[in-house]
Amino acid sequence: MSHSDVVDATYLDRFRRAQRLSYECVEAVAATLEEGVTERETAGRLHDWLTDRGVRDWFHTPFAWFGDRTAFRHFVTPLHFFPTRRRLETGMPYILDVAPVLDRAIGDIGYARTLGENPIHDELMTDLAAYRDLIPRLITDGATLRDVYLEVDELIRRQGYDNRHRVYPGRVIAHQVRDVESRLPRFIAFGFGSRALRTLVGDLVVERAHHRSPLWASGAISDHRPEPGLWAVEPHIGFRDVGVKFEEVLVVRPDGSATWLDDDTPHVRRWRQQGLACGLADSAEVPA
Repeated sequence: MSHSDVVDATYLDRFRRAQRLSYECVEAVAATLEEGVTERETAGRLHDWLTDRGVRDWFHTPFAWFGDRTAFRHFVTPLHFFPTRRRLETGMPYILDVAPVLDRAIGDIGYARTLGENPIHDELMTDLAAYRDLIPRLITDGATLRDVYLEVDELIRRQGYDNRHRVYPGRVIAHQVRDVESRLPRFIAFGFGSRALRTLVGDLVVERAHHRSPLWASGAISDHRPEPGLWAVEPHIGFRDVGVKFEEVLVVRPDGSATWLDDDTPHVRRWRQQGLACGLADSAEVPA
């Protein structure tokens, strides 16, 4: 299936189901977290919850970050992203990130919360709503991927925070997602599922041949309009030792307009209760 075909309702429904399963997972595991649990133990709970519900393949294995690691402080190599023996404490922020593959669709999401009260985290989460409103609006208005990245950077600066998605490999704020299709045996390589990694590498080769990239960053290679299809978008902001983000799928239609795949997510429900603008569509369903 070509990228321009992915506004088909059946296709989107599969990705919506995968994304909702991922959010069900992190909410269920978050409810079990207690003082003293480690990142590794938490990642194991996320993995077990998903495999118990039939997941057998991954875009990447589950991540859990506690405390200042939510802001990616002192992350120097990709190894620093993997779960550690860091223990959760009362008042500490945490981020859970899972990306299972369900019926070939990737459910790549991020979930930021705290154990107990943390006013700085709450303020960052409130301010994060603006990015969910800004990103699809800029895309619909004709901005390139690079334009959006730079506008996000400017909003981060105005809010008094710092950009933490620039710490991800490639400094990416998003990556393109589509069906995972590969005949490779299933195995995990550097935290990534072999079949999903093969799909991403194939997209990189094809897109680079057309002077485009399936990775959304601030460089010249991202100075183009997004290809129609699905993008897993994850703006990540930090203040001192607290980091917050959301990650969910953005749908870019062939006409260039953009909407979020699903408006029924934990962070959107939170922002709706606060009465915040957060990029809500008239309908979360995208017509065929």
